[in-house]
Amino acid sequence: MDEEKGLTQIYCGPGKGKTSVAIGQAIRAIGHGKRAIVIQFLKGRATSKLDYLSALEPDVRLFRFEKKDKYYEDLTPEEKLEENLNIRNGLNFARKVLATEECDMLILDEILGALEFGIVSDEDILGVIGAKSQETELIMTGNIVTDALKNVADRVVSLEIVK
Repeated sequence: MDEEKGLTQIYCGPGKGKTSVAIGQAIRAIGHGKRAIVIQFLKGRATSKLDYLSALEPDVRLFRFEKKDKYYEDLTPEEKLEENLNIRNGLNFARKVLATEECDMLILDEILGALEFGIVSDEDILGVIGAKSQETELIMTGNIVTDALKNVADRVVSLEIVK
């Protein structure tokens, strides 16, 4: 696990499994006595696919800042404005978690989707990366990764559907 220490990793691409790979990394980390925090973006509160993580508390903690029970794409323009604030609060929370070294691994699930929708900027995410200590591992997921993030990441993995 030590070779993984402090890396900034991105799991991206059109394929399924980005979140699963990231959660697998968290489970591996707790097997080594580490603690992980997962912050989910753009999944909607109705998404309960990761509720099994509650069995791993307090070693893995899951946070969602969005309030609506539907996917972001299905929201009205007014609801999107409200959720944008909630999503930005989630990113501010991520920065605080990293600055206070509250965990050994932080997973920002679908943060790249928030970037794709224009809710957060490269600069916002680069600010979060800048708050990270050398020991803390940061994992981000989403479909599309920008060149700016590619350049600062230690590892970028693209998952694609082959067949």
